Amino acid sequence: MISKLTTYSIAIITLFIGFSSHAQQDPQFTQYMYNMSVINPAYAIDDETTMNIGLLYRSQWARSVGGPTTGSLFVHSKITDRLEGGISFVHDEIGDVVKQTGAFADIAYVLPVGKNSKLSFGIKAGATFYSTNFDGFVYSDPLPDPAFAENINRTFPNVGAGLYYFSENYYLGLSAPNLLKSKHLQDDSGVVSEASENMHLFFTGGYVFNLGDNFKFKPAFMAKYVNSAPLSIDATANVLIYDKVEFGLGYRYDDSVTGMLNFTMSPAVRIGYAYDHTISNLGRFNSGSHELLLLFNIGNLGKGYDKSPRFF
Repeated sequence: MISKLTTYSIAIITLFIGFSSHAQQDPQFTQYMYNMSVINPAYAIDDETTMNIGLLYRSQWARSVGGPTTGSLFVHSKITDRLEGGISFVHDEIGDVVKQTGAFADIAYVLPVGKNSKLSFGIKAGATFYSTNFDGFVYSDPLPDPAFAENINRTFPNVGAGLYYFSENYYLGLSAPNLLKSKHLQDDSGVVSEASENMHLFFTGGYVFNLGDNFKFKPAFMAKYVNSAPLSIDATANVLIYDKVEFGLGYRYDDSVTGMLNFTMSPAVRIGYAYDHTISNLGRFNSGSHELLLLFNIGNLGKGYDKSPRFF
């Protein structure tokens, strides 16, 4: 039964891949292993005693004109023995011109597939609120581009799906958080002025190696694919000391190198910071990217929890 469910789920997600074309990239995250609810609706914690809350803010390409900024919020909790769910919000801005906010609800069904491993099937549903404001926009050409002649306010419904295979020390995830194509601009008098956001496919994984009672090594990766855009691959290697301090390095293929650091302030609170140094040609026009992370693990009485720390 379980093998059939796995086969059917993979087939369904693979089928959805065929509907994508001509897309732009979703917001980028460096501390993706702690922002998994936004990426994969099948993400599961398998802990009935806690509720996870996460906040992330990213300033992309700092000191560049119109550099994107992204904020995300998620709340995730176990609902029943087999069901988990949550809500997530992602707000993305490009300068003072483009704003996009996504609001989604997730539900995941978790099945045991081994002595210590489980497989989760998840779906996501919600909407993206997209707006542009070209008032006061400074054009580099003498005549304005007709694509920017009108301000836009639109709402795009969307759905997503994912798989998440995990145990206490490792995970693998496959997800498509936005399956429906959204057209942001239209053709105008025969002039093509269209931007679209299509399905992004995420493949993620991570492992925790115990190097003794007080040291853990945590490699992880994320691959992001969207048709007509370069494949994005992140690889990170972190070390966790005394379950309190975590630091490491990362590499985003042909784009940036990263340094990460986070602290467990209490059983219920963790804060983190990541810096990306751009190594592509864009590095001449910015001073890197900054990312702040705040995680809460709230117990039934709001006092945190006394189990093993959240590794992912």
